[in-house]
Amino acid sequence: MKRKILKNVEWSILVCTILLVAIGIVALTSATKNADYDELKKQIMWVSISVPIMFIVIFIDYELMAKISPILYGIILILLVAVLFTSAINGATSWFNIGPFSLQPAELAKVVIVLFMAWLITKVQARGKDEVNRILKLALILFAFAVPVLLIIKQPDYGTALAFVVALIFILFSAGIRKRYIITSIILVVVLVPVLYLFVLPEHAKTRIDVFLNPNLDPRGAGYNIIQSKLAIGSGQLVGMGLFKGNQTQLGFLYPKTTDFIFALIGEEMGFIVAAIIIFLYVVLITKAVYVAKTAKDDLGSYIAIGIAGIFFFHMLENIGMTMGLLPITGIPLPFVSYGGSSLLSNFIMIGLLLNISGRRQKAIFVE
Repeated sequence: MKRKILKNVEWSILVCTILLVAIGIVALTSATKNADYDELKKQIMWVSISVPIMFIVIFIDYELMAKISPILYGIILILLVAVLFTSAINGATSWFNIGPFSLQPAELAKVVIVLFMAWLITKVQARGKDEVNRILKLALILFAFAVPVLLIIKQPDYGTALAFVVALIFILFSAGIRKRYIITSIILVVVLVPVLYLFVLPEHAKTRIDVFLNPNLDPRGAGYNIIQSKLAIGSGQLVGMGLFKGNQTQLGFLYPKTTDFIFALIGEEMGFIVAAIIIFLYVVLITKAVYVAKTAKDDLGSYIAIGIAGIFFFHMLENIGMTMGLLPITGIPLPFVSYGGSSLLSNFIMIGLLLNISGRRQKAIFVE
């Protein structure tokens, strides 16, 4: 059984993941040079924890994981409520501090919500594919989705909340949602964006948008990070300034260089070639995730895989886009490259799910 699963696995996904982790470790070595390599050591520890968990996930039938997802959904809601009562770190109540480590429930929620949404939609479609387009059933799906997303927004963590939204859009599109709902949603977004900007978003979020449109509005304040990031990427040119030799990186102008702006560090010290390789690896990973969704043995596997593809797509696009000044800063990490234990663990679990689904593409392997 295990051999047959491993034979069918889309190994190119794992290869891309390993290469991204390796580049991230090299970048973190440079980024933490002046901090006794503390975050590097933690990242290596989290890799050593996450990889075995990924392999465990590969061999647990994803149908079983989907069946227990309602329980996991309830647990994650409790954690998302509880984290709101913790002390704020950088203005957000997103982490539980456990000794020297921190746990971010919103990161683990990515796995749970994708599993739960996929399970719920397949239950809704039990009587037919078009059931997802019935108003009441679609409203049920959106309500179940909105509860954790609103709790994440409350932290506040708008970037992670948007990653959930993109994942759901990918899943619903794959599930066959009608075009009229898509068009209505686009119209609502166009109408609501100005309203949200004027009356809902807090001042710091408005400032980020204003600075995104014109970083020079506040070059020493809110626009500082974008300006330094663009300088770092531009100064790297083709082959980079060399590890430990980046001006913005090593002189402390680039912050936070281990998480949000690690791509800028890579651009400065490793150059355009390595930065382009990273983008290529993400494109391959996401393309293969979509392929796994198309070739999955059932709708459940397809929805899980496409939801994961949506999360990786948003993280890649938003993180790289914000470091280049093409998108507003949202604090989204670069998967497998940025420092972050919770993020790394959840990302490896999602890779495990993709390998799990790809390994079970042939129904014959379930025959006794």
